[in-house]
Amino acid sequence: MNRVAPAKTRPVQDTDRPYTKRWWALGVLCLSLLIIVMANTSLTVAAPDMTADLGLSSSDLQWVIDAYTVPYAALMLMLGAVGDKYSRRGALLLGLLVFAGGSVAGALVDSSGGVIAARAVMGVGAAMIMPATLSLLAATFPRGERALAITIWTATAGLAIAVGPLVAGALLEDHGWASSFLINVPVAALGIIGALLVVPPSKAGHSDRLDYVGGLLSVVWVGSLIYMLIQGPHFGWDARAIGAAVAAGVGLVLFVVWELRHPRPVLDVRRFAHRGFAGANLAVALFFLAVFGAFYYLTQHLQFVLGYSPLDTGIRMLPLAGAVFVGAALTGFLTPRLGMKVTVTTGMVGGTVALALLTRVDAGSSYGDFLAPLIVLGLAIGLSLSPCTDAIMGAFPEDQLGVGGAVNDTSIELGGSLGIAILGSVLASTYSSKLSDAAASAAAHGGPKLPGNALSTAQDSVGAGLAVAKEVGKQVASGAAPKVGPEKAQALGLQQAQAVADAVRGAFSDAVAHTSLIGAVVLGVGTVLVAVLLPRRRRTQQADAARGAGQEAAREPVTVGSGGASSRD
Repeated sequence: MNRVAPAKTRPVQDTDRPYTKRWWALGVLCLSLLIIVMANTSLTVAAPDMTADLGLSSSDLQWVIDAYTVPYAALMLMLGAVGDKYSRRGALLLGLLVFAGGSVAGALVDSSGGVIAARAVMGVGAAMIMPATLSLLAATFPRGERALAITIWTATAGLAIAVGPLVAGALLEDHGWASSFLINVPVAALGIIGALLVVPPSKAGHSDRLDYVGGLLSVVWVGSLIYMLIQGPHFGWDARAIGAAVAAGVGLVLFVVWELRHPRPVLDVRRFAHRGFAGANLAVALFFLAVFGAFYYLTQHLQFVLGYSPLDTGIRMLPLAGAVFVGAALTGFLTPRLGMKVTVTTGMVGGTVALALLTRVDAGSSYGDFLAPLIVLGLAIGLSLSPCTDAIMGAFPEDQLGVGGAVNDTSIELGGSLGIAILGSVLASTYSSKLSDAAASAAAHGGPKLPGNALSTAQDSVGAGLAVAKEVGKQVASGAAPKVGPEKAQALGLQQAQAVADAVRGAFSDAVAHTSLIGAVVLGVGTVLVAVLLPRRRRTQQADAARGAGQEAAREPVTVGSGGASSRD
């Protein structure tokens, strides 16, 4: 291995031949990305089966889902910096091993606590994998091909969002919920083998000590913020939620102060003063707020209101995935010609339109009413996200690519958590209010009168509401049987159960429409902010040229191998 003198150091792709197996390497990186995104989206389909088998409460189920998110979001920045210093490929390999181990444990346990712990382990593995995929991509591809590679990476993330329910639904046709965990193991094994064969080793060229204090402060404030977003809206603003809010605020202030004073911070927070960087991160966070929030209630609507099986639900989400690929292809053509500002804001307008279309949903809506919003949302994702990711990664020098990937991915997770917290809270409160109104109206007009405890249970979720409807039907049939005979009693029971079920579905449909309106307003306001922040095309090109010149002059020595990726270990 050769050491390049600082005065003559240039980006490796300018001095070496591009790594010959880089496209194979991209396939491995995308496969690794696929399983960690699918780990969340597939669980939304497996959740009903898991709830029935393990007897999960709504609180248990929420933490089964979110135990993955907290360590995933909190650890990414620190682990991205560790990967930069020691080994990006090593971080990927270790993350895949940890993720696979958590998946095996999740499939074998038989309690809510066990599943929650296993999901947390998977989240730790994902926090190693996610930034490593982006940093390895950026280190492996020359600058001229990086935008295309990032476009493919982004399209894979969009594909995973839609394919997760499809895979889980197919498995649940013949297997239990544990299969949604076990499917990760062979994919992770394939990723490990592929990484060893075609992904080049990569790390930063400097040997400076890591900013461990800054890294730990990032874990504290991000982890506390995510915990607050889960605990507060779903379980009430108790002492734990308020304590988490305080810890997040204090941790963020300490993190910023420390990073501003540290000579080599884990994240130079001054970057957020640059409009392009701040706008790209805001766009990513807002988009995933909308996408994760909408996905949260759309999958429930397809299953509980329209009555589709998990597999059928997955199939009906595929137009979203196909549209993401079309949007990604369009942005690869349009962004170099029109500039990032135009494509990103156009995509965000499209996302706002998609949510606005969902405000028309009512109890009589069919799948056809969801098709256009799914396609528009997919096109918007593909159009906007890869230019933002490219801009975020381009703001970091070669020795901080892992941190750059972690910043992008933290924006994704923060946005997704905010989406589920805000839109999920709006959905729950609106559904509860609408169902209460429907129950009062039905009772006033001689319909079924739900006891207080039954109504309270039904207001917990649409799934609980449908379960209450069945129970009401059984009770009515049982009470009427001695008076009118079993056959007529059965018919009365079915009639009452159907009335309650219709009220539940109607209330949830109204909640979906109202929540979509709130999401459209949030994304619409965010679109204006992003449009103001993102610089015009000419200014962006000038900033890129200045940044490239500055990095060229200030770049640290890197270790160079023969494969074309920077900083070989």
